[in-house]
Amino acid sequence: MAGKSDTAGHRQRLRQRFMKAGADGLADYELLELLLFQAIGRRDTKPVAKALLARFGSYAEVISADVAEIKKVEGAGDAVAIALKTVQASALRLTQDEVMNQPVLTSWDKLLKYCRAAMAYETSEHFRILFLNKKNVLIADEVQQQGTVDHTPVYPREVVKRALELGATALIMVHNHPSGDASPSKADIEMTKEVHAACDKLGIQLHDHIIVAKSGANSFKTMGLL
Repeated sequence: MAGKSDTAGHRQRLRQRFMKAGADGLADYELLELLLFQAIGRRDTKPVAKALLARFGSYAEVISADVAEIKKVEGAGDAVAIALKTVQASALRLTQDEVMNQPVLTSWDKLLKYCRAAMAYETSEHFRILFLNKKNVLIADEVQQQGTVDHTPVYPREVVKRALELGATALIMVHNHPSGDASPSKADIEMTKEVHAACDKLGIQLHDHIIVAKSGANSFKTMGLL
């Protein structure tokens, strides 16, 4: 009974601190504890929270981790995995709503924030295309390909075909580097040239190619590569 009372008291104190000071008033493991209250009933969530951080490294990496990997952590079953992935999905939905149906060229920082949230922590490469209309408003956001840890096959013909199907007049390509280094490879540069040429033939503008990683993001346009 004493153990249950201590746990209940700790939970209440942590909730009160959060309500008073917000997330900034909590350490990463405490924020995870608070989240895990919803998934783990009447047990101390601190060991699980700390084990998750030890396994993945940061709060962002915990909620972005693969479900199968989360469940390998002692005490983290289906309920914990669902709680964590729900938070990630909510964060992505929030950042996506800030850029969808908006002129993306005037909301560039929000766009980069969304791309990093969506892709920076993936363990395999994903190739995403943001399709824009003639007013540069984002009308579609689609993952076109998923590859290995260091390669994603991209077919310029398919990129252009999809743009025409959507009635897009411009696009932005985005892909991630699971290695953590956002620098473009030779293959990235060559692929971008091929897609640019294919788009140019049909009057579709390739605004940029963005590479995202845990370390940050790089823009081909800013680097003078496009």
